[in-house]
Amino acid sequence: MENKLTHFKIGQIVKTQGLKGEVRVYSTTDDIYRFDDLNTFYIGKDFNTEYKVERVRYKGNLVIMKIKGIDTVEMAEKLRNKNVYVSREESRDLEEDEFFIADMIGIKVYTVNDEYVGTLDDVLQYSANDVYVIKGEDDKEYLIPAVMKFVPEIDIEEGKMIIDPIKGMLE
Repeated sequence: MENKLTHFKIGQIVKTQGLKGEVRVYSTTDDIYRFDDLNTFYIGKDFNTEYKVERVRYKGNLVIMKIKGIDTVEMAEKLRNKNVYVSREESRDLEEDEFFIADMIGIKVYTVNDEYVGTLDDVLQYSANDVYVIKGEDDKEYLIPAVMKFVPEIDIEEGKMIIDPIKGMLE
């Protein structure tokens, strides 16, 4: 599939922390500790200005991050509510059957009997498992649990997902 995203959002700066330029980041990744391995990142959609991590610590579900060159609470305040992005190269390595959600959106969905269902419109992330939101004809939405039993095959290169729905799932 074409038009792969070059940058992924991994968090949002929600407020400042202390007076020396630290920020609190709400992580939007499934692994909050991925910030430990973060080298360079971007703030907002300006992918020309790289930022570097000076240090990271954690407080509950927030990442407390010191960004190199951001040394005052006033400088940090200017970053509030901005998103934190990493380049595809800085993103974490995926396991064999893992995909970036951004690469999956828009793929065509068929049943195991080769009947066209629709396109993948969204992925809802829950603690038990993700749920695929498939947009069918007439804007009808189908919710399919992202488990092997119901989704035996995803082929990103082909832009195709095969589902094996049980009775009532596509009604």
